[in-house]
Amino acid sequence: MAHLVKVHEMSQRRACSITGADRSTVRYQSRRPADAELCERLRALAAERRRFGHRRLHVRLRREGYVVNRKRTQRLYREEGLSVRKRRGRKRATGTRAPLLTLAVPNARWSVDFVHDQFADGRRFRVLNVVDDVTDLAPV
Repeated sequence: MAHLVKVHEMSQRRACSITGADRSTVRYQSRRPADAELCERLRALAAERRRFGHRRLHVRLRREGYVVNRKRTQRLYREEGLSVRKRRGRKRATGTRAPLLTLAVPNARWSVDFVHDQFADGRRFRVLNVVDDVTDLAPV
């Protein structure tokens, strides 16, 4: 539009009719208030509470007296490049683990386990096995 009006010295009405655009679209001026103060507070809250997303930050802003639409808070959150920080993974042990030190003498360590089976007629039974780890003998 601006090109047609400036270069070809055409009226705005005629330029709009040629391009098929609506005149109200060309004349539109945004009346949205400045978001600088709100963005600053949103960034400060996000830095203070790293695990809060836009929903919880919106609640915090409301409590502080900022009457803001939820969608506006979400838009500003996204425009500021804010996001919830990812949690770091659990640290794993590196290297090989040292084996348990046990004395190689009888009766120093025992292993216990339940074993189950069933008879030919369908009845089941369980047995508790207790074995000495050094001698591999069951107690008498």
